[in-house]
Amino acid sequence: MSSAREFYDRLADDYDRIFPDWDASMRYQASVLDRLIAAPGSTILDCSCGIGTQAIGLAALGHRVTGTDISPLAVARARREAAARSLTLPAAAADMRALPFAASTFDVVLCADNSLAHLLTPDDVVTALGQMRRVLAPGGLLVLTRRDYDPDRADHPRFSPPQVSDRDGRRSITFQLWHWHDDGAHYDVEHFQLHGDADRWRTECRRTTSWALTRAELSELAARAGLDALTWHDPADSGYYQQVITARA
Repeated sequence: MSSAREFYDRLADDYDRIFPDWDASMRYQASVLDRLIAAPGSTILDCSCGIGTQAIGLAALGHRVTGTDISPLAVARARREAAARSLTLPAAAADMRALPFAASTFDVVLCADNSLAHLLTPDDVVTALGQMRRVLAPGGLLVLTRRDYDPDRADHPRFSPPQVSDRDGRRSITFQLWHWHDDGAHYDVEHFQLHGDADRWRTECRRTTSWALTRAELSELAARAGLDALTWHDPADSGYYQQVITARA
């Protein structure tokens, strides 16, 4: 099974094709996150920036965003995509368990797109959350977005619905198969993308492992990391496509 770094290195060139319209998704996600941040011109660390989906949108709204990600190839693309939109996005490859910044550097730390699920042990999650808290200014805001795993831990779904992107004369179809471990909490992901047209198709399959943390488990680990005022924002309330968790340093 591939590491998270290998998984996202392989996905970096095609990550935008998960979305029917990547630029529209960047604008939508940034608008919701901006309302939650509620502080114009904040210094933000996006510690799982990927190719820039949230970071670029927030930079376009006037925030001062720095990006890090486990994947060097994703980070390099994030910088290119920001520059193509005349935006500044300092970004570097870094593990969220060892963030390369001084304490109290940022107003906001963002960890989006279910990235925390790639940490597979309680100690790894506590270490990462502790690092996020460390680089936050006193009273700073942590924003996590993730899949709501409580129903999944009960039902153990085997696949995700397909997403279709039609762009530049090419169609891409993205879906996942999930293979649950015997513990009922971890699962191996087969992430499929089909690219092509009516006559010729190319298939990519990338594999990694995730941990389906429940709300109770994540709350306990956040408390161990020293985070306060943990608040859960469900999609019906926040308008975001995933569950959002906010906390204070």
